[in-house]
This record gives sequence, structure tokens and C-alpha cells, in this order.
Amino acid sequence: MCKKDDSSVGFGVGILLGVVGGIVAGILYAPRPGEETREQLKETVCELAEKHSPAVSEAKKQALESIDLLKYKLEKQYKKFSSMLKSRKLRKAKELESFMNKREK
Repeated sequence: MCKKDDSSVGFGVGILLGVVGGIVAGILYAPRPGEETREQLKETVCELAEKHSPAVSEAKKQALESIDLLKYKLEKQYKKFSSMLKSRKLRKAKELESFMNKREK
């Protein structure tokens, strides 16, 4: 269930990075002076940022939500494990106490 959402976000980010990389490579290899190329690159990056800003924000939001959920699950498992260890220690302590009491009698 979550795997499909994660892969679609990753696929979208991959496409976005591929497009940006292609544009940058195309601009850098174009036969223009460096200053003109840098200006065009700057304009293209600004246009892309404005155009894809909502999508990037949504992907960031989804990633942060996924991280929060994972963090919650890990904390829950840690508490469960910690509780289990305390329970075992208490049980061992009771067994030792019982053994010592039997030995004293």
C-alpha cells in the first residue's frame, strides 16, 4: 500500500531531475557565450522552480509525513522492546528472589 505511493513519488522526482539535467546539459553545450548561457540557465531554473513549486512542496510534505509515521512506528517498537526487557528482568529477579527464599529455609 505505502510502497506504491513511495514509488510514484520517487518516479516523479526522477522524471523532474531528468528533465532538469537535460535542460542544463543542453544549455551548457549550446554554442553561446558563457554570460548568455548563464543568464538563460538562470531564467530556466527560475521558470522550473515557479512551475514545479507546488509539486515539490507536496512531495516534501508527503516525505515528511512518511518520516513522521516511520518515527512513530520505531518509537512504538522501541517502547515495546524496552517493556519486554524490563518484564524479563523483573521475572528473573523474582525467580532469583524465590530461589534465595527457598535456599534460606
